[in-house]
Amino acid sequence: MAIPLKYNLRSLLVRRVSTGLTVLSIALVVAIFVGVMALANGLETILVSTGEPDNVLVRRRGSDSELSSFVTREGRQALVYLPGVAADPGGEPQASPEIVVIINLPKVGGGEGENANVTVRGISPMGLTLRPKLHFHQGRMFRPGLRELIVSESITRRFQNIGLNERVRFGKDEWTVVGVFDAGKTAFDSEIWADVNQVASDFNRDAFSSVLLRATGPAAAQSLIRRIEADRRFNLTAQLETDYYQEQTKAAGPIKGLGMFIALIMGIGACFAAMNTMYAAVAHRTQEIAAMRVIGYRPGSVLLSFLAESLILALAGGLLGCLIALPLNGVSTGTANWTTFSEIAFAFRVTPRLLLAGLAFAALMGLFGGFFPARQAARQKPAEALRDA
Repeated sequence: MAIPLKYNLRSLLVRRVSTGLTVLSIALVVAIFVGVMALANGLETILVSTGEPDNVLVRRRGSDSELSSFVTREGRQALVYLPGVAADPGGEPQASPEIVVIINLPKVGGGEGENANVTVRGISPMGLTLRPKLHFHQGRMFRPGLRELIVSESITRRFQNIGLNERVRFGKDEWTVVGVFDAGKTAFDSEIWADVNQVASDFNRDAFSSVLLRATGPAAAQSLIRRIEADRRFNLTAQLETDYYQEQTKAAGPIKGLGMFIALIMGIGACFAAMNTMYAAVAHRTQEIAAMRVIGYRPGSVLLSFLAESLILALAGGLLGCLIALPLNGVSTGTANWTTFSEIAFAFRVTPRLLLAGLAFAALMGLFGGFFPARQAARQKPAEALRDA
């Protein structure tokens, strides 16, 4: 015979103060857990959504990123005319040799010396065609051969003096911002773009960092990759652009690890809070438990009843924690991408799956916190409890 659930609900309402404090402690743990996981989730989402499935990125064999890669001009010339490279309506190969460099810019609202690394990508005019998700919010495309920049809208919000028509100094001279773009919530929203030849001149680069090729289709893309990998003349490696950015999701690993560590430490504390609450409930209701045993409730029913009470506490805290974390969804932030050594902007992403994980984590805390008090309640001897009353 099971003990009615309303008995547990009434008991929790009688002990309002201890119940409220326990619910709050569990809620804070769940809110932090969901918040940190949403941070990592947002970073992963940005990187996974970057790139086009028919684009092939070519860089030096053995390099971890474009920043540590180089492709010679002779290599670029050989790449753009390989079979399988798509051509535009005018017959020009859809290929963009690119140079990636890092500059340091002051952050908006930061104190003196509070700067961050930002990626500057030198592209050819074809580079814009190969990224169809990008569109302009303000201004225009830069003109080749001039020190002109187009910057992402995210960059204009996060860094000083780099809005439309403003000038920023790096390389050998000042550059003018002529356009502001939106890259469709991809990693390119954290970049500044300029003419590849002008970047090469200002940073004394004789070679490119990478070459981006548009294949005529998925089969042609795989054929291009095999051909480039097999050609030993230029010591190059190739992969789909989407695969390259997906590999960078490992940058979210340390954030997840930190989040799990913090949640574990705080979760232990929340378990003890739930345990203390339930032990106090058992001590306060000794006679009630004895009476339930006398009228026929078995030890297993008592155990399940007190476990259910602990789970109700935990799930109430978990639900409150999820509600606290929910407003974080869509909030913009940034962190260092340790693959490229530059800042990457993204938004917290709170998903239904993440909220369910938060509730499951709360339930786990409730089970651990309630098991030992529930076992103590189930082991009470009715005769002794009634005699001591």
